[in-house]
Amino acid sequence: MIKGFKEFILRGNVIDLAVAVVIGAAFTAVVNAIVSSIINPIIALVWKPDANGEIGITVNGLWGPVTFPISDLINALIAFIAVAIVVYFVFVHPMNVLKERAAAKAGITPADEEPKLPTEQEILVQIRDILEKQSTSSRL
Repeated sequence: MIKGFKEFILRGNVIDLAVAVVIGAAFTAVVNAIVSSIINPIIALVWKPDANGEIGITVNGLWGPVTFPISDLINALIAFIAVAIVVYFVFVHPMNVLKERAAAKAGITPADEEPKLPTEQEILVQIRDILEKQSTSSRL
């Protein structure tokens, strides 16, 4: 059991994942800082903050004005998109390139990886043959 755990840890996937999580957390903090210090003030140029300092659409309610804090939503969307872009270009794309290179060295082409599906005509022939077998066995 310990030997299996040791092989799992030393395989490299766990260490790569740990590095990705740490870098992702640090990058998220940077993106949040950029959004709160640059994007939110730009949004504040368009929308006037309410008494609480929240930027968004203000609607008069039964007990006074209510602000829908749109800046928090924009902050989350920008942070998500920025992190997704970095993860794709730093982790996913390079791994796909490495897999393609390894497959090319092994002589595997993308056409070899995808199974060839039967055509519609071949499927219909198979169905016809199955029905013929069933009808001949039911006659006996």
